[in-house]
Amino acid sequence: MSGISPFSVSKQPPLILVADDDKTIRVLLRKAMEQEGYRVVEVNDGKQCLDAYETIRPDIVLLDAIMPVMDGFTCCKHLLQIARNNLISALATFDTDSTLNNNVISKIWERTPILMITCLDDEDSVNRAFDAGATDYVTKPIHWPVLRQRLRRLLQQAQVYKQLGAANQALQHLANVDGLTELANRRRFDDYLNTQWINLAQEGSPLSMILCDIDYFKFYNDKYGHPAGDICLQKVGAVLNTKAQKHQDLVARYGGEEFAVIMPYTNASGAVHVAKVIQAGIKDLQIVHDGSAVSQYVTLSMGVATVVPTWESSPSDLIVQADKALYQAKAGGRDRIVSSD
Repeated sequence: MSGISPFSVSKQPPLILVADDDKTIRVLLRKAMEQEGYRVVEVNDGKQCLDAYETIRPDIVLLDAIMPVMDGFTCCKHLLQIARNNLISALATFDTDSTLNNNVISKIWERTPILMITCLDDEDSVNRAFDAGATDYVTKPIHWPVLRQRLRRLLQQAQVYKQLGAANQALQHLANVDGLTELANRRRFDDYLNTQWINLAQEGSPLSMILCDIDYFKFYNDKYGHPAGDICLQKVGAVLNTKAQKHQDLVARYGGEEFAVIMPYTNASGAVHVAKVIQAGIKDLQIVHDGSAVSQYVTLSMGVATVVPTWESSPSDLIVQADKALYQAKAGGRDRIVSSD
């Protein structure tokens, strides 16, 4: 639903996937790589390389050009296609789940270096290797100092890409997440609402919103202090986040003690049902609130609104309706749900 987890870069030693049908070469490569402190996995051909790649996700692939079953050139093309497919898959789910921004960014930066090992040193073979997607190449017989230096360079380059990806994801996290509750912030709320408005206007499907306000929260802060108020906000936000019903629902901290739930493909009765579930969840918390005029515990006032987006209307129309319903809930005595329908 909501919340975005920061990306982290692995601190384990680099994992090298070696694909070569010559056992002697594999043994020599393993020894050389392990002396450098790398972890090594060996396979015999291109087909095994693809299977292993999907399983272990290596930091770099050492790929022999000429192998049985599937040669290195073909395998290299498949490895490149895997990276493309992962990005396409991430983009296909764009803006439909809480981790999506991170997911897309990580796929953009995901490009495992491929070092081709070949006994062919002619221009056509070199061009063929790069056309297939190889990052670099070395020739047989292997010049070990050259191999070590190229591996180090490629691994350093890959690490820089991962760090850039991590930095971008951290920035996305800061830009879209409320630091206190770990829910979506107002910026993310606005972006998501606009995106869903366009999508649902095309489909003619309903869009619902719940605006929530913690009753007498100023009195809560005055009596128990702001640190306790922060904890209260976190607990209330957690309930909203767990009670929202659908994968597409977005829970956001709207501002101060106000929260919002955006619910694509949800009709009015469904939205009211979610509001009732949230209301019950808040009461189950039994957060003592002596400053409240309606209950001994923390409660919510909620305004619910549902529209079918059109090109002639705007997302602000839905917000206005939900806000009016919330005002009516507060004016009517608080600790209640009012629907605009």
